[in-house]
Amino acid sequence: MHTERHLKSSEIITDIVIGMSDGLTVPFALAAGISSAVSDNHIVTTAGIAEIIAGSIAMGLGGYLAGKTEQEHYTSELAREYEEVEKVPDMEKAEIREIFRAYGLSERAQNIVADELSQDKDKWVEFMMKYELGLDEPNANRARTSAITIGASYIVGGVIPLLPYFFTHTPLEGLKLSAGITIVCLFVFGYFKSKVTGQPVLAGAVKVTVIGALAAAAAFFAAKLVGA
Repeated sequence: MHTERHLKSSEIITDIVIGMSDGLTVPFALAAGISSAVSDNHIVTTAGIAEIIAGSIAMGLGGYLAGKTEQEHYTSELAREYEEVEKVPDMEKAEIREIFRAYGLSERAQNIVADELSQDKDKWVEFMMKYELGLDEPNANRARTSAITIGASYIVGGVIPLLPYFFTHTPLEGLKLSAGITIVCLFVFGYFKSKVTGQPVLAGAVKVTVIGALAAAAAFFAAKLVGA
């Protein structure tokens, strides 16, 4: 028996990836940069917590607005498509025939399908939305779910590089422990992100790890240069 395996809940996975990748990278880079310029862990943790709160809100808001924009775009196109099948049905039927012509159907088959689809206005519009415009109806709760998922993922990712500073005596000690933990987490995160998206897992893990490490190194040396 043939079993098809497809990735489900791709929107949620995408939101988790967005939130976690930024959550692991940005607070890590910020903490690394501050660690080179101060001698008190409290300053690093305070700035880190402030950044995580602000970052999660900003990221969550971005996800919410993206979801709302997607919903509004779909609604606008849906209204336009209903208007077109009402006012210019012949043109819309011609577009149906054109779609099936591209799949190699005969002219007779094109006409049959166009005539059958045009009997039900809702199905007709649904077909045009999907196959002419390439639009699927978005989940009504998409904006809210996206905001919560991205924001929460950012917080989870951001806490990881910050935790070592609560258990060490100096920022540089915290940075060494934070770097070790975060690099491992970046690698694991990159591995699983690549796995669920069907990408080469080792290359994906290395890419995510290198990006995070470079961002932290850049912030560290930039802060050190400015401080000098």
